[in-house]
Amino acid sequence: MHWLYVLMPVAGIKIFWPGLLILGLGVGIIGGFFGMGGAWMVTPGLNILGFPMAFAIGTDITHMAGKSLISTMRHAKFGNVDYKLSCIMILGTICGVEVGSRNIMWLERIGKVDAYVRYGYLILLTLIAWMVFADVRKRQKKEMEARAAGRQLDPLTTGLDFSKKLARLNIPPMIYFKRAGVRCSAWLPIGIALFTGWLAGVLGIGGGLIRMPSLIYLIGCPTHVAVGTDLFEVAISGLYGAATYGFKGRAELMAAFIMLIGAAVGAQIGTVATKYVKGYAIRVYFGLAVVGCGISVLMKLVGASYASLKPALDVSATILILGLVTTLSLFIVVKFVKGVREERKARKEELAHV
Repeated sequence: MHWLYVLMPVAGIKIFWPGLLILGLGVGIIGGFFGMGGAWMVTPGLNILGFPMAFAIGTDITHMAGKSLISTMRHAKFGNVDYKLSCIMILGTICGVEVGSRNIMWLERIGKVDAYVRYGYLILLTLIAWMVFADVRKRQKKEMEARAAGRQLDPLTTGLDFSKKLARLNIPPMIYFKRAGVRCSAWLPIGIALFTGWLAGVLGIGGGLIRMPSLIYLIGCPTHVAVGTDLFEVAISGLYGAATYGFKGRAELMAAFIMLIGAAVGAQIGTVATKYVKGYAIRVYFGLAVVGCGISVLMKLVGASYASLKPALDVSATILILGLVTTLSLFIVVKFVKGVREERKARKEELAHV
């Protein structure tokens, strides 16, 4: 079975290449659907497959840039990208990525990178999962109250309304983002970009794990516009991240290329699938994915502390992360196929009535 493993020339290790292909395909579908590079799954996934954490981060950012660009082109056709908002955020993200990558090089030198990054992931995933499910729970409560009062709830109503409070911050310059349909201080998206850029450099994520929810909950973007806008920003800032990690010798281009083969196909499916799923349903599925990823990271942390449990937990974490990617991907593909069939059926019926 040696042919199933390929030598990574930069990292100097052999990796199970079908695992890379599955990871790329699945995260391509999931990333296109949720509006993120999918790096919040890829970095732990690469680490679980055998990459040292610094290489997992650099390789992930390299793969993410190409895949996000593919997804962005598709979302642009649906009018889901607010280019003005994206461009304002890019500069802040690039500055954050550079600071974050320098932090990682320092942690690697002192031998703390694996533990610190895993703990960082666990904390971040827990916070994001709480925010998503708290939003869904409050939205459901508002729906019940509206039905009891005999009225229809506005489709744009959210559970968490941080964006409405932040919109009152009148700090010049104030900018109106036409596609997103929101008006806010330019400093709000810039601040979000700086923080998520730093996370991208430190955790190897495109920043989409927190930027997409931030666009929804802090700025007030509709879900589909947040998805497309985030992907465009991830693609541009990701190119910079790939360059800076490549220069530091921590990006494995062969692994990134293998993942991109699968991601190129998956991103198209995931992006189109957003046409057939309601905005709040996307948020629920996103929350479930975050929970599963957090559990796999926790398994690696426990395994690192207890040598007797490490082999079993490492295998379990690998099965969980690949199983999670596969299950979510299949679910999205089913939604995609079902939506396309219903759309074609509706067109045939419409033509029959003409």
